[in-house]
Amino acid sequence: MSPLARGRTVLVRDCPAVLIPSGRAVTLRGGTEVVVVQSLGGSFTIQTDGDALARIAATDADALAMTSHGRLQRAPDDRASDEAGQFSLDAVIDALKTVYDPEIPINVVDLGLIYAYEASLLEDGSHRVEIKMSMTAPGCGMGDVLKEDARQRVGAVPGVGAVDVELVWDPPWDLSRLSEDARLELGMW
Repeated sequence: MSPLARGRTVLVRDCPAVLIPSGRAVTLRGGTEVVVVQSLGGSFTIQTDGDALARIAATDADALAMTSHGRLQRAPDDRASDEAGQFSLDAVIDALKTVYDPEIPINVVDLGLIYAYEASLLEDGSHRVEIKMSMTAPGCGMGDVLKEDARQRVGAVPGVGAVDVELVWDPPWDLSRLSEDARLELGMW
């Protein structure tokens, strides 16, 4: 199945999910018919019969009668690290590129949601990475979900000892922040 998988399936068990765009946690009941509309960055965006969108984590892929093997882009902790296992900011960006907006099939870097990132050396030789990110709209309920995804993915980068992710709203996000790749993907040329 491609990263933008579309397919109807039935949940084989009760499954935790997060409603999009509110960010409200819910439990979807086993036996519920859903359509997988996106599977990027280690999670699934599904649509229920009631047209609600929800996000299901990769750890619950079995509820969709799917496995993450061959069906999802691999998360950074699944990738082979560089031979020396040394820290690099390029690896931080690569990790952030595996965090996807659940409604728009574009990663948070190409969407222009990452406003700033920097690293500082800790006493134990690892690095603290500080990230400032935004959402496409201030009322987006998925902010905390994407913030936690970013924290986990960057935390898995070799040499990272601590991660702080802050949601910021100034300056407000706008379309000018989209990368060329995102513009192509969205047909905005």
